Amino acid sequence: MKGLILCAGRGTRLHPFSYSQPKTLLPVANHPVLHYCIRKLREVGVYDIGIVIHPSQVQIPPLVGDGSQFGASITFIEQKEPLGIAHAVQLAQPFLHDEPFILLLGDNLLMDSLHGLTRAFSETATDGVVMLSEVERPQDYGIAEVQEGRLVSVEEKPRQPKSNLAVIGAYLFTKPIFESIATLQPSARGEYEITDAIQSLIHRGYHIAHAVASGKYSDVGTIDRWLEANRWMLTSELGRLHQIGKDTIVENCEIEGPVLIGDGCQIRNCRLGPFVSIQDGVHLENCAHIENSILLESSSLRDVAWKITDSVFGRSSHLTGNSTDSSGVFILSDKSSIRIPANKREEP
Repeated sequence: MKGLILCAGRGTRLHPFSYSQPKTLLPVANHPVLHYCIRKLREVGVYDIGIVIHPSQVQIPPLVGDGSQFGASITFIEQKEPLGIAHAVQLAQPFLHDEPFILLLGDNLLMDSLHGLTRAFSETATDGVVMLSEVERPQDYGIAEVQEGRLVSVEEKPRQPKSNLAVIGAYLFTKPIFESIATLQPSARGEYEITDAIQSLIHRGYHIAHAVASGKYSDVGTIDRWLEANRWMLTSELGRLHQIGKDTIVENCEIEGPVLIGDGCQIRNCRLGPFVSIQDGVHLENCAHIENSILLESSSLRDVAWKITDSVFGRSSHLTGNSTDSSGVFILSDKSSIRIPANKREEP
């Protein structure tokens, strides 16, 4: 069985951060989302993995390499136009051949393993498996209708959902999926939808099984979801503890976990946490309180006398200030700088 990870999306909802790097490389608990996808595939014994990228995403191949660091073999496949998930699968057909394959969306994080997919495939006579999860706003997702334990329909962002079971970006397909994709027409948004391809399989009498995830999942497609995914991944990996990288100096600090600090950082006179991820080379000094935030490589915060929360600081960004405001929320892109002057006192 092979694996296929789709990374060619533009990530417009994650601007400004996805301007400078693909959204699948944005870190959650200090590891790129793409790395988690590769590890999920390796957990179920998949080592031959294709990654679909846009030609402009030149950062991905050097970071992933040939896959040997993961015990995998990586093949890169280019998708030059953003024409949807089904189109990307079609482009990968020469790599996949006629073998069953697991498809993952490269910006999705799953707490569940993929064993649910592989078990459903091996234990039943099925032509594919779709992973589902209960969601609060089914209108925002591709929604599955299940009757008497059998998947009978899939609809993309329905106005009147038939269930609250969403298709969450993990699939197992066999050869017939390519026949279905070949019959598709672009949707209203100009893309070839994988939900339409699945529905075509069902209409033509193929048996598509499903597995329901019990753990959390998130598509890291917005700042809020990125921060949410960071919170639950930190909790999963650290509980209430904190972890400090090598060659990092931490002096006179109060840390409430989970907090993850990278290598080569300098942190002095700060209160951190909970739910803070700090990448390599970050410099923090005299920060009253940083909570539920992500600080990317080589960012720095100095003399911030008020609480920072729900914020993301881009690579090599800088914030200095001594305002007396009680709190602040910042979304600072790479190489940005903000200096907040102290409030002037009025003369008596």
